[in-house]
Amino acid sequence: MISLVVVILALVGVLAYLFNDLQEQKQANEDMQELARLDKQEMENEYERFALQYSEMKTKINNDSIIEQLTQEQMRTQQLLEELKKTKAEDAREITRLKKELATVRAVLRDYVMQIDSLNRQNERLRAENTQVKNELAERNTQIVGLSTEKASLSEKVAIAAQLDATNIQLTALRKNNKAAKKIADCKTMQVSFTITRNVTAANGNRTVYVRIQNPGGNTLNGGGTFTYENRNLQYTMKKNIEYTGEETSLTLYWDVSQMLEAGDYRVSIFVDGNMIGSRKFSFN
Repeated sequence: MISLVVVILALVGVLAYLFNDLQEQKQANEDMQELARLDKQEMENEYERFALQYSEMKTKINNDSIIEQLTQEQMRTQQLLEELKKTKAEDAREITRLKKELATVRAVLRDYVMQIDSLNRQNERLRAENTQVKNELAERNTQIVGLSTEKASLSEKVAIAAQLDATNIQLTALRKNNKAAKKIADCKTMQVSFTITRNVTAANGNRTVYVRIQNPGGNTLNGGGTFTYENRNLQYTMKKNIEYTGEETSLTLYWDVSQMLEAGDYRVSIFVDGNMIGSRKFSFN
């Protein structure tokens, strides 16, 4: 009887041990399954994060070739993510394969991050150099404009310095005997005399001198021709071609009166090279 009790107790002990061991194995399996599930979820999160990083990188670069490469890698990452989502956590072989693929994606992504960072630094340097070149160009243009203005100012000064000047302008009304007329009504010839002063700055060469006589009404005593002055065509009374050598030159011109002249103020104006080089007013009774 005692032996039977001992045997029964032994069996109970063995059954209790086996039950406990089975429970521990079941718990271990559940823990492993939970660990596999968490590991799979972590892999999914990484795939999603890497796919998002590819999208962000494409917005930070302006290179069509690299953007195309990034797009292909992003599509591959998303495809692996879809495969992972369809894989059961218990499929150790497929999980192991996708984990290796994840390591490859991580390495490729790291390479693109370094490449894009290098390109961005290079672009920053190029932009800085471009800004410097633009600033230097703007400075050069400012200098050129300054030189052009200075040159234009100098040219204007030279042109002013080279302009001829008429002095000692005289208007004489002559009778038939070339004697001075006491009254303008007796005038048969208008005599204009003046001196072009010495000017070593002016270019030597042939010049056309235009003389314009205006009567008291402001009308020009017409000599039959016109010349250009300040974008206008003006009538002249007389003209004469001379050779100017830079030295003082005295001239006398005559205009035959063909109309009745009235008493009053007459103005003589002299023009050379498109400039009025002298003017004076005279009064006649």
